[in-house]
Amino acid sequence: MPETTDLILTGGDVLTVDDAFSVAEAVAVRDGRILAVGGDAEIRALAGPGTRVVELAGRTVLPGINDSHLHAAAWALTSPPFALDLGHPAVESIADIADAVREAAAGTPAGEWITGLGWDVGYLAECLADPARRPHRADLDAAAPDHPVCLTDFSGHMVWVNSRALELAGIDRDFEAPTGGVIDTDAAGEPTGVLKETAQALVQGLVPPVSVAQRKEAVLSAVSALHALGITSYTEPGLGPGGAEILGGGLDTATLHAYVELVRAGRLEARVRALLLPAPMGGSAADVRAGLDGAAVPDDVDERRLSVIGVKVFADGVPPNETAWMHEPYPAGGHGGLCVHGADSGLKEAELAEMIRIAHAAGYQLGVHVTGDRAIDSVVDAFAAAQLAHPRPDARHYVIHGDFASERSLAKLAAHGYGINMNPAIKWTIADLMDGIVGSARSDYMWPVRSAVEAGIAVCVGSDAPITAPDWRRGVAAMLLRESKATGRVSGPEQCVPLETALRAYTVNAARQDFAESWKGTVEPGKVADLCVLGGDLRAADPHDIPDLPVDMTVFDGRIVYERVGTED
Repeated sequence: MPETTDLILTGGDVLTVDDAFSVAEAVAVRDGRILAVGGDAEIRALAGPGTRVVELAGRTVLPGINDSHLHAAAWALTSPPFALDLGHPAVESIADIADAVREAAAGTPAGEWITGLGWDVGYLAECLADPARRPHRADLDAAAPDHPVCLTDFSGHMVWVNSRALELAGIDRDFEAPTGGVIDTDAAGEPTGVLKETAQALVQGLVPPVSVAQRKEAVLSAVSALHALGITSYTEPGLGPGGAEILGGGLDTATLHAYVELVRAGRLEARVRALLLPAPMGGSAADVRAGLDGAAVPDDVDERRLSVIGVKVFADGVPPNETAWMHEPYPAGGHGGLCVHGADSGLKEAELAEMIRIAHAAGYQLGVHVTGDRAIDSVVDAFAAAQLAHPRPDARHYVIHGDFASERSLAKLAAHGYGINMNPAIKWTIADLMDGIVGSARSDYMWPVRSAVEAGIAVCVGSDAPITAPDWRRGVAAMLLRESKATGRVSGPEQCVPLETALRAYTVNAARQDFAESWKGTVEPGKVADLCVLGGDLRAADPHDIPDLPVDMTVFDGRIVYERVGTED
């Protein structure tokens, strides 16, 4: 007697994303796994009395989306009601931000912190009108004189604070910035209230951390929102001792504990891979060694729901802050630099290599935040040196962001089977801004997806939420078009890629990064039934329209966990 199924999706465009990028008409699901994929007639024959049959009517089915670089807990904790939403278009000026802070202060007891995320000088009216204008503590002082204020920019690498926050941190004109950090000052030498890179922690460390219970609710909220986007897997990149002050969210080991408790309670409806962050930005090899001591997920946790497989290390800053370490200087001067312990660039480079060696020797996959071309070359060389010193058959280390990865580094990553995890939605957001910061030629090249693919790398893509919204449709459109959000101008058209490449970056390639391509990432018999149903024909859609294609249904582990209102049978 033929097997019957729990769920059938039929009459659609099923993009399997297998090796041949095969397209089928229907898919059958049983006991949390894909039972069969094929034509309508053969799949309908598997229906039984208890089978739910979904008529797709030409809609698209994809593997469940894997956002392979997504700070899910931070995304929830830096959004309302936990923090102010300061992204564009929620705010369009410094005055708007001051108004939002003023309103928050009116409802917050004096002395308590006010936090927010998302401001971007590239979209603030005052900064656009006067390129020399930048956010200043005085803008916030009038709005919240009795509250410390800490507002993180869209990149997560810069904060804007008021005078009360500077006072609590003990920052004045004589305060020396920590290694790898910048305390902006005005013409008189007084702090402006803008702190970059490692200097952020001076204030972020004063923001009271949230409880494990709050973190659990934040994760559940995030997962529910991700289901509505068709996302069933993600990498949480940076849990552990070194993440205690990232984005001011207190993302230390308590967040990992929250995940463990959710899995044990059967409440985590997502497949989460986590990277430990044993050392803070500006940290050392000793921090990595100490941070890895005893760091592990308990054996009783389902590894297909939660697994710590890697270690994250910060190598340099970000290009918008001119802190990415570049071979050629920025037009405004300087090369940026590494943000690890060390008195000079040579010592820092050696320290970074040792941090990477320690994590590699301990058996972890490495994901290294690195953006500048000089820093990327250094990281890739360190990967190769670690492998030579401690041979491992399949480490799958990868570069996180890789904004200006050179052809040399791309070739070396490919030769070792290593990867790169890029962020095309950030490219869409900041393309015009970057022309002035790095020059038009480097700005066009930024995030060279096509070059990476042609080098032989299984490119992955993540939203880096909360830096950008975790909307993979926007990321796909950005990879196909490379247009600017602000003006629509095309930036680096030679780096555009076809739809198949973009979808692989969000599915099977991301599963490979997870060491899970044998059981997820494609629509093939035997793999887990994690599926995303789009309300339209993705292959026929104009790339400009892809972000507006609705997600009609999300299937996780064979169960429908999201269904758009109005699309139910």
